[in-house]
Formats: sequence, structure tokens, C-alpha cells
Amino acid sequence: MNDKKYIAILGAGESGTGAAMLAKKLGWEIFLSDKGEIKSEYRNKLDKAGIDYESGKHTAKKILNADLIIKSPGIPPTSPLISEASKKGIEIISEIEFGFRHCKGKIIAVTGSNGKTTTSHLIQHILTKAGKKSALVGNVGKSFAGSIAEEDHDYYVIEVSSFQLDDIIRFKPDISILLNITPDHLDRYEYNLQNYIDSKFRIIENANDDSYFIYNLDDEVITKELEKRKTMAHLMPFTIKTTVAEGACLKDDQLYINLNKNQFKMSVHELALQGKHNIYNSMAASIAGRILELRKDVIRESLTDFQNIEHRLEFVMNVHGISFINDSKATNVNSSWYALESIEKNIVWIVGGVDKGNDYSQMIELVAEKVKAIVCLGKDNKKIIDVFSSIIPNISEAGSALEAVKQAYEFGSKGDTVLLSPACASFDLFDNYEDRGHQFKKAVRSL
Repeated sequence: MNDKKYIAILGAGESGTGAAMLAKKLGWEIFLSDKGEIKSEYRNKLDKAGIDYESGKHTAKKILNADLIIKSPGIPPTSPLISEASKKGIEIISEIEFGFRHCKGKIIAVTGSNGKTTTSHLIQHILTKAGKKSALVGNVGKSFAGSIAEEDHDYYVIEVSSFQLDDIIRFKPDISILLNITPDHLDRYEYNLQNYIDSKFRIIENANDDSYFIYNLDDEVITKELEKRKTMAHLMPFTIKTTVAEGACLKDDQLYINLNKNQFKMSVHELALQGKHNIYNSMAASIAGRILELRKDVIRESLTDFQNIEHRLEFVMNVHGISFINDSKATNVNSSWYALESIEKNIVWIVGGVDKGNDYSQMIELVAEKVKAIVCLGKDNKKIIDVFSSIIPNISEAGSALEAVKQAYEFGSKGDTVLLSPACASFDLFDNYEDRGHQFKKAVRSL
């Protein structure tokens, strides 16, 4: 690997720019190419570092002459340029693979259809409280490679998406966490759930007997898949339905963490994050903390004082007795299911956006029990209306966050909760889920 001198990087977002910074530190010749417009913050970084780049096109001749290609997670493997590079035998990897090859610290990698951002932040919170030099990187914010380029850390908590895992080769976390698997991004995986499952399980494909695999024992997709696969990793399940000798479980509202016959327990009522899904997140983070031999009192304190991330079940404010909650990060059905499950009845649900092959039928029973009205926030709401109109008489459509908030406020009354939990991507009306969440909060504050 170290004999490679010319690297082509496709995509000049956070991961691509971070990879370029690490390659620069390693003394490689770099060409970075982005078919779209490069944001000014990344242009400035590249200019300052003296890195050769282009935007608005891909110059195939310069790219296909590379020894190594790092591609953005957003570029599908079916891209003609990627196909051509593969035919030429050029190694194509993800930015997290590139970072891994030059990483000196321990890696805790978190993936899953839902909860990975919260769990990653929670693990980082525990490590920080324990006084460890750690970095939170990956799909959650700063790139893994970019962080390594800046300085070495003893621990890296990496939130990894299926897209990032698709282009790994040797990537081997010390601790791998798989929270759940539900249908998501199926448009990228030929609408075949098994392809998506295979992608998620790549997180342990290089595991050895020094590796740990923390996984959700209550997730049938994961447990069935594990029966088919062999791994050398130490298995650490977490569950709220049964008991386990090693891992985490729940009994009589007590959370038990068992590792090497050493038990740690605390009441679920002490957890800063409430709701069934957050018990799972807290279990996974706790197991990771105990594997790293962090003190029990540090883990306990971290679980009780953790502040949830923005756009994930974030309380905004109370307006005339109506609570407004921003869960804009819920971009799939399962994530919104968890949000609805965590709130008492009388919900005015703001839902909709870019559908990624959503199956809303699994939500019908929960929606009938908890939701009093629906506001559709998207350009194409037909699917949502078709599924829920028979059980929810009050359904409206909105073309902006301000319009959606006003309609939801009209539907609501004292004691109700207005929940923005879209179950869809945001790109029809917003730049991203953060933009959607910020516009929602601004609209609430304008009431």
C-alpha cells in the first residue's frame, strides 16, 4: 500500500476532503474530482493545502491513471467511471478503509438502520468522561481520514453507513456494533433486502479472535443472519426480551451488563434517553464501555447525564400546552416507528418527503393507537394518504415547514404532541435533514 504514490479521490465533501488531507500528509500525489459544485469551506481547505482538484466534471484520463481511487459513499458501484476503473484493476476503496490503513488507535464502529448516531455520540460521551483521547468521526460529522490527518487519537468512534461499508477491504474495528436491520436504501441495493443485510454484516467480515461484535439479539434479521455466518469475533448480544450470560439484558426495569462474570446494573429510569429504542442504544454503548474496561461509575454517570443530539427526538418548545418535537433525522419507517412508540397518545404526526421504498403497513396499528392527525410534508404524499386515510380522518398536506407547523398547531390541543418524524429523506423540499429540522424549529418559534 505504501508504494502507491498517485491517488484519485471522487467527491469533495467531508469524506473526500478528509481523505485528501490524509493523502497530503502521507506525501502522495493527489487529484480530487467532484461532478457537482464544491462547497466553499472545502475549496478553501483544498486551496490552502495546494491540492489539485476539479468541479463540475470527472476527467476520466486523470482518474483512471491512479494507483488508488477513493470514492464518495454517494457514488454507486454501477457508475460507469467506477466500472471502468474496476476493469483496469485499480483498487477502489472508501474513505474509512483509507483511514483504517493509517490508524493507530482503537476503533469502535457503529452501524444499523436506526440509532447509530445516538449510540456513537453516547460512546464518545462515555470515553470523554473517562478522560480518554477519542474522536467521533464517520457518517456523523468529521471524516475518519481527516481526523487522522489532524492528530492521532487513542480511540475512534466511527458511525458507518452501509454505503461506506460497501467499499472496505481490510477495515477491522476492535469493537463492531450492529443495532438493527430494517429495509432502508433499498433503491441502492436493487430492492433486495439481502443485499442490504450483506452490506451491514461487512462490519465483521475481517474480525478475528481479538474482535468484539455487539448486536441486537431481539432483531430477527440479525439473529437469522448470524446463524448462517461464521465469525471469530466475541459475540456480545443485548436484549430486552430474555436474559444473557454475556452482554446486556433487562429484568424488572434493571439494565444488566455482564462481561467476564463481572456484572454492572442500573435502573432504566435513570437513563437520560427514554423509550425502548434508547434502552437498546444505552445497552450497546455500555457493553462497549465495559469491553474497554472503563469504570462502572463513569458509564452510569454518562448514561444519566447524556444530552441527546439535535434532530433526534429533540424537544423544541411548548406552545399553549402543545409540545413540539423535532425528529427530522428519522429518514425511514423504523426510525419513525420508534419515535411514535416513545411518546404517549394524541400525536399530530408530520411525515413525508422522498420515499426510499417505504412500507407503511407495519405502522398501521401503532398509528391507529397513538396518532390523532397527520400532516404530510412532501411533494408526493399519495402513498401516505392511501395507507392511513382509513384510520386517521384528519390528514392535510403542506409544502413547507412553516405551513406544516401551522396546520399541526390547528389540529392540536392542550396536552398533545406535534412530532416531526418524516420516515423519508428530505431532498424534495430541503437541503438535508438538518435543514428540515432547523426550518421546523424556526416555524415553531414563530407561532
